[in-house]
Amino acid sequence: MYKALKQQILAILWTVFVLVLCFMKMPQSNDGPSFFFEGFDKMTHLGFFFVLSILIFHGKIKFQHNFSVSISTIFKILLINAIIGGGIELLQWKVFTYRSAEWWDFACDMIGACMAIFSYLLLHKSNLNEKSN
Repeated sequence: MYKALKQQILAILWTVFVLVLCFMKMPQSNDGPSFFFEGFDKMTHLGFFFVLSILIFHGKIKFQHNFSVSISTIFKILLINAIIGGGIELLQWKVFTYRSAEWWDFACDMIGACMAIFSYLLLHKSNLNEKSN
């Protein structure tokens, strides 16, 4: 178990980085809640969880020394993302009340994770097709 966890150090560090950013107080502007543009927050959530999922795949590949992936691995990646994303929103709702908890943020978290899974599967299949030719 330690060896598998050791391969996930990048994903763990990224998760800590995401948690710090999601819980810190953001500067308020008089123009509204968006920091740079309308929807920036949603794009950020999507990107955070896309990168997290890719890093989890990376750790899994390093641990097992091959690129194969099972349905249970995909389910685990989705579950990890759901727990982290849902946990962030719950904590923003109950603990870090200066931040807003939104279902759309959670939806963007899961969309980012699904985009990463789709990208991995697409690139992996493409790579297998090139090797078989």
